[in-house]
Amino acid sequence: MGLVLLILSAASLFVGVINVEPGKLLAGDLEAAEIFLISRLPRLLAILCTGVGMSVAGLIMQQLCMNKFVSPTTGTTISSAQFGILLALLFMPQSTLWSRAIFAFGAAILGTWVFVWFIQRIQFKDAVMVPLVGIMFGNVIGGITSYLAYQYEMTQALSSWLVGHFSLVLRGRYEIVWLTVPLVILAFVFANYFNIVGMGRNFAQNLGVPYNVVLFLGLTIAAMITASIVVVVGSISYIGLIVPNVVAMFKGDKIRGTLVDTALFGAIFVLACDMIGRVVIYPYELPIELIVGILGSLIFIGLLFYRLKNGRKAVRLGGGQGGCAGTVSAAERGEEA
Repeated sequence: MGLVLLILSAASLFVGVINVEPGKLLAGDLEAAEIFLISRLPRLLAILCTGVGMSVAGLIMQQLCMNKFVSPTTGTTISSAQFGILLALLFMPQSTLWSRAIFAFGAAILGTWVFVWFIQRIQFKDAVMVPLVGIMFGNVIGGITSYLAYQYEMTQALSSWLVGHFSLVLRGRYEIVWLTVPLVILAFVFANYFNIVGMGRNFAQNLGVPYNVVLFLGLTIAAMITASIVVVVGSISYIGLIVPNVVAMFKGDKIRGTLVDTALFGAIFVLACDMIGRVVIYPYELPIELIVGILGSLIFIGLLFYRLKNGRKAVRLGGGQGGCAGTVSAAERGEEA
């Protein structure tokens, strides 16, 4: 996957309306060098951070919630971040990108915490019910956001964050997404603790792990990663849902063992979707949210039917025990005991 990502990254730098060729860069063409440094390279870095960050955020949320269909999309995180951006636009019309990011961080963290707090209090829940509750909460938050936007005539200003796209990513206004790098590293450091917490409250407490502290730390990391991406790129659905599930089918569910694979595959997936959006109706460009939404919806439906058909065995291949199926079962047995 590393080799595939390297090849796609190199190809991505030279795909666009304006022709930038390697020969021009090597020859010292100033116009080509300016386009490369101001637009193409920042766009590639933003794409890689988005793919890695959203995938890791989804992996963390799925492990902590013990449900393979939880993600920033189905867990109200994205809709809460959009609500925070709207609040920044309403109360601080002249706010900078960093000011909006602070509002988005706070709203995303709070919305994610409330969602997890609520599902923890549902006594009987299956794999499908939890994301449906998250989608419901997300629609409620989205409805409030839309109402306030119409009420105060902010729909046009908010539209940039409702549909994810990389067309406006330029040097000087995308650097917030670099926050995903230390947050992903922090997630790797605490990966073992996330695995233990994912086994259930009783299991974690028996091992001396502070359940609530680790739970809220993981949710905060996932929410901050999502908010930093939404502020710059906008809403991109399904990445945090699809990528961890696909990787888990082949690699299992131990975060430390799958985090690198999840990050690599997420970056490849987003980069491939972005390149499709740039060439499918060339010289025009489709928003990446549209491409990811189409592919993600089809994969999500397939995963949903596969889960319904195979139950807790849906996230593993082969005949061995393990994976999230074993994790969820053990956690639920611990809670029941």
